[in-house]
Amino acid sequence: MAVRVPLIASGPLVEATFVARPNQLVVEARVGARLLRAHMADRGRLSDLLVPEARLLLAPRDEIGRRTAYQVVGVYAGTELVSLDTQLPNRLITAALSLSALPQFARYTRIQREVTIGPHRFDFRLSEGAQSCVLEVKSVGKLVDRVACFPDAPTERGRSHVELLTRMASNGQRCAVLFVIQRHQARAFVPDDSIDPAFARLLRTAISTGVEVYAHLCPVGPEGITLGPGVPVFGSFDAIPQGM
Repeated sequence: MAVRVPLIASGPLVEATFVARPNQLVVEARVGARLLRAHMADRGRLSDLLVPEARLLLAPRDEIGRRTAYQVVGVYAGTELVSLDTQLPNRLITAALSLSALPQFARYTRIQREVTIGPHRFDFRLSEGAQSCVLEVKSVGKLVDRVACFPDAPTERGRSHVELLTRMASNGQRCAVLFVIQRHQARAFVPDDSIDPAFARLLRTAISTGVEVYAHLCPVGPEGITLGPGVPVFGSFDAIPQGM
């Protein structure tokens, strides 16, 4: 079953050229001869994507109180579109869960979003009777030698999430992390030791403790993001078999 959700709810997208990122929340872009500012929801460094003259897709926004008239929706890496909407992966996984398109979670009929557990908020709690699963979704846009890597900047929130999931799993709670790879050609997924060695170490510990970790290719195009096949998850680059 093909699962796809649109990049935005409605309205046209505007193609622009990246000029600068003066801070985490704002991008300066050029549309024709006009220079404009757009809101950036993705807090990652994105240094491999937001390069001079990169092609952007922007969505017009006219809500009262906004400081920018546009929202950055995505950026092209060559011919590949990578989403920069941090909520898009969650919308995709919500649709996939509702359609039972992820076999590993198909047993659950109740889907709760934005669930608070202790001091943290997790993306989903799935349940069926007394059985439940806590599921966290992470967005991946970085690709190195066709290997998807997360994170692209140190992530205190990600470390805290994985630590709590590990504790819950050690007490018998089913827990899972699903990495949404917004690229077309990734052959595997690894945590990026070079960016956040603590996160990578915690994820390896989580896997050994029983936290389930999945990664799916979810290619993005102007028409939307599509749930694709799973790819193998490895604890590090060194663990990837030769010739894979």
